[in-house]
Amino acid sequence: MAEDITLKDLQKEVDNWIKEYGVRYFNELTNMACLTEEVGEMARIIARKYGEQSFKEGEKSNLGDEIADVLWVLTCIANQTGIDLTEEIKKNIDKKTKRDKNRHINNDKLRKSN
Repeated sequence: MAEDITLKDLQKEVDNWIKEYGVRYFNELTNMACLTEEVGEMARIIARKYGEQSFKEGEKSNLGDEIADVLWVLTCIANQTGIDLTEEIKKNIDKKTKRDKNRHINNDKLRKSN
């Protein structure tokens, strides 16, 4: 795999992995449940690392791995539902820019230090 990876590359890599090692994609509902599980694991680490909870003995703090797990399952869902992540993220950024270009800049709550 190349050092840098585009969203298109990611979708191809995940699809190739599924075809070679994964037998087939889990169905969409199963993948949604897997996504929920992975987001929960990511949230657990964030709560312990940045929140008020502490890590349990032997518990690992690998936030990057958990974020990658979330991205993996999202990519699976995109692949199996025919979503081009590159096109969708471009449209999403454009939507947010048009909708929010002044909203956050003019938000006094964001200017206050915590």
